[in-house]
Amino acid sequence: MKFLNKTLSILKIIFPTTKSEVLIFIFFVVLYGTNAWFIAENFRIVYDDRIPWDAYFSFDNRAIVQTGGGFERHPLSNYFFDCIRDFALWISGNRYDSVFRSVLALFSTVVIALANVSVFKYLNNIIQLPLKISLLILAFYGLFVTNILLSFTPETYTYTLLFLSIFNYYSAKKIQDDKPISFGATILGSIFIGGLTITNIVKVYIPFLFERKIFWNWKKIGIAVSKIAVSAGIFTFLFLLRLDFNIQNFLNKTEQQYDKFSKPKVTPLWDMITSWFFGGNVFFSNYEIRDYHTKDKTFYYKALFMDVYTSAIPYVFIGLILLLMIWSVVKNYKNKLIWILVISFSIDILIHCVLKFGLHTSYIYGGHFVFVYPLLIGWLFYNYRDKSLHLSILYGVLMMMTVYLGFNNFYRLDEFYQFLTTFYK
Repeated sequence: MKFLNKTLSILKIIFPTTKSEVLIFIFFVVLYGTNAWFIAENFRIVYDDRIPWDAYFSFDNRAIVQTGGGFERHPLSNYFFDCIRDFALWISGNRYDSVFRSVLALFSTVVIALANVSVFKYLNNIIQLPLKISLLILAFYGLFVTNILLSFTPETYTYTLLFLSIFNYYSAKKIQDDKPISFGATILGSIFIGGLTITNIVKVYIPFLFERKIFWNWKKIGIAVSKIAVSAGIFTFLFLLRLDFNIQNFLNKTEQQYDKFSKPKVTPLWDMITSWFFGGNVFFSNYEIRDYHTKDKTFYYKALFMDVYTSAIPYVFIGLILLLMIWSVVKNYKNKLIWILVISFSIDILIHCVLKFGLHTSYIYGGHFVFVYPLLIGWLFYNYRDKSLHLSILYGVLMMMTVYLGFNNFYRLDEFYQFLTTFYK
């Protein structure tokens, strides 16, 4: 009976349970799913066995679907994507055709819709905002570039966004209720979140810092350390098992990857950070098309990338979002749940903006951190919950930003369709 209750509680955290949550899930499945099905059915971009990498925005669809990606960054993702690929092949009759692409794309649709539900649960149950405010923030978030692109893209970032959104909601609920994060959740979080992207495993352990009076109780410290040690040990064992315990290979590959993805570009550092790290996950910019080919030069193809912003409006728009987020942190600095989000986001800032790993394509890494944006904005609304004038102004500003964001991103998405129609029919 206890096991059944535990299972039900886990399912309630992952899946929609209330009428509002079910309707939100259905809405996003229809919205994203229509786009995903159209792209997968009519174009080769989601999966083409000839395209090795970077066909659009640097997503490595073929490598992820076939191998789970490089072990140095995605240590356990091959097991995960083996199941997804085999299921898609089973549905398609063992053919890499439009049915195969559609299954992959619709899997992504469901995953992003569930991730959006988790964000809504946080806004509604943790921050306890009025429904109309939660829905507005969710509508704003649902129009982000990251959500649109990942909703049809079979990638590690897609599933990372779901797992991080769920774990942040779960850990916030535990801390809010003054309950410890369980052994099982720590282990599963380490395997699923760290297994898809190794640096994200640190985010699983951040909430332990904010458990009630943990630094004043040696027993609590010991239990937390044991949870972290056991989960990290299990993760490490599974990782080494994939490597056949050849740790030197991992170290060599990691060094190669860092050298490859951290080289400075011609673009000024401030513009890469603004246009690609902070902005590229929210607001579509202009595109640039490049000529690519396979290593043996037997297949030539076109690849699409995001350019930096070329007008003042996107910079102002992203600046306004950052202002709202910083304002939220300042106004809620005593709130421990705020600092979980801030520290988690700081890890990505360190990796991409300070160490410059993948900064030139950081717009694809949004699945690691973009859920922080709506949650911090949600806490800002919470701070002004008793001040109707401030609340009305914030609501009006966010509504105008949502309308403009939707207009821009759907306009740019139409340009993406033109690229697909020209090169990937």
